[in-house]
Amino acid sequence: MLENYIEQRDGGYWITGTRVSLDSLVYRWREGLSPETIRECFPVLTLKQVYAAIFFYLDQQATIDEYLKQTEAAEEEVAQKLRAQYPAVHQRTDEIMHAVSTPQS
Repeated sequence: MLENYIEQRDGGYWITGTRVSLDSLVYRWREGLSPETIRECFPVLTLKQVYAAIFFYLDQQATIDEYLKQTEAAEEEVAQKLRAQYPAVHQRTDEIMHAVSTPQS
């Protein structure tokens, strides 16, 4: 039954018939958001789809956690390559982020 709500495509997990990734729901669930609040974040989804996605995650938690870990590692690898390829851009970005996060006196 859960297979009707979650599909694998393009190397990831998606809410069937949408462009909403399971990843995005899982991260919000892990942040402590309720299914109702998650539903508000993704108006294209029904509450039933959100609950089904959470249930799918809980039912397949080890598999999905491993998938998320691999995805995060791949994203970090790409980020490192971009930092190495465009160091000036990343230095400037880091300076801006530091200025924004530093309290003004």
